[in-house]
Amino acid sequence: MIIKQSRSIWTEAWGAIKKNARAKIAFYVLCFMVVFVVIGPVFSSFTYDFTDWSYLAMPPNLENGHILGTDSLGRDVYVRTLYGGRISLMVGIVSTFVSLFIGVSYGVFSGYMGGKIDGFMMRVIDVMYALPFMFFVILLMVFFGRNIFLIFFAIGAVNWLDMARIVRGQTLALKQKEFVEAAQALGVSTFAIMRRHIVPNLLGVVVIYITLTIPQVILVESFLSFLGLGVQEPLTSWGMLVKEGAEDMQNTPWLLIVPAIFLAATLFCFNFLGDGLRDALDPRDRQ
Repeated sequence: MIIKQSRSIWTEAWGAIKKNARAKIAFYVLCFMVVFVVIGPVFSSFTYDFTDWSYLAMPPNLENGHILGTDSLGRDVYVRTLYGGRISLMVGIVSTFVSLFIGVSYGVFSGYMGGKIDGFMMRVIDVMYALPFMFFVILLMVFFGRNIFLIFFAIGAVNWLDMARIVRGQTLALKQKEFVEAAQALGVSTFAIMRRHIVPNLLGVVVIYITLTIPQVILVESFLSFLGLGVQEPLTSWGMLVKEGAEDMQNTPWLLIVPAIFLAATLFCFNFLGDGLRDALDPRDRQ
């Protein structure tokens, strides 16, 4: 008898991603992007808030050291774009994990408890769905101030509704499985079942949600920065850089083009990676 060695879902997912050219390229580009925004400024003699009064609104020029040009205040676009990438990626990742924590906890509890508790918790989500998403974000930021860490929390705290519904649906299916019924028969507590048996089996859905939510959150932060409600000077983000570049795009097009390329490339890569993970981690799509 030939015994086939079992493989974890992550091994199968990585194998499927390697066969998906777009997802594999997106993964490597994202890894490069993260490393680049972290160590890239080291190779420049300028800082993100340094003002070079000798070169105001200068186009890209290798001779003066401003390889991607300067803005209207003489600040290096290369360095500011990389620092802006740090902020945008941090907003995307941290806010996504805030929404994951709230959404997964809410959805698992609602789905597992069922009955009137589930009905009430779902009606709360229905009411929140009826209210404008951006209104909550702007309200939280105006009320608590525009601190960079509050931006992380504000976006994540109102972006959990979709995750809660997805997790709730998966939990309703999982709690009917034999291993959950066996745990119940053995007297395992409700919270222990949710922690040990329900949540680990939601990892595939959660990973897919992460890759699809991070670009959405980055876009939200970019939109807020475009409205002037994002990070404050001298800090910057890709959204703020796009806003600044759009104000005078005819005379200084590089101020818009450079951050827009970084932003668009990151969003496309996250979406391609999310599509690849969705196909890889969905048992119905795996051969």
